[in-house]
Amino acid sequence: MSGEPKPFPAVRTDADEQDAQLSPDGRWIAYASNETGRMEVYVQAFPGPGAKTAISTAGGTQPRWRGDAQELFYIAADRSLTSVPIRTSPDGRVLEAGAKTPLFPSRTPMAEPFSGIQYSVSPDGQRFLVNALIEDSPAPPLGVILNWRPKRPPN
Repeated sequence: MSGEPKPFPAVRTDADEQDAQLSPDGRWIAYASNETGRMEVYVQAFPGPGAKTAISTAGGTQPRWRGDAQELFYIAADRSLTSVPIRTSPDGRVLEAGAKTPLFPSRTPMAEPFSGIQYSVSPDGQRFLVNALIEDSPAPPLGVILNWRPKRPPN
């Protein structure tokens, strides 16, 4: 960097954006946004200008790039870890997303307080480290005893 670094908004909409990640080559930014009413994954040129490309269409969050930027992963609404091949034009200005492929059920927490990225992908896109719930069932019921008095020791 040269000169004085100055922050700038990478994505500017009226929606909530989260989980942004720059592509390994620094040319694209993947993020999740609720601009359609549910969280979806998008990619757009970084730092811009350029149109955004919808990656997910039935809900998605937590996008992560493969090390060569030719594949993007995300958690779909059904919590499956999903893969999408990414192709760019020879000049690197146009991005095209291929067919989505669910890889496996992730069992990741999807609600607060489990915000943020819940998995990591190896640079070759072949291994994943996933923060998974041990059990999806609700916690056992909690018993509460009212008016309990401890046993008094003998005199």
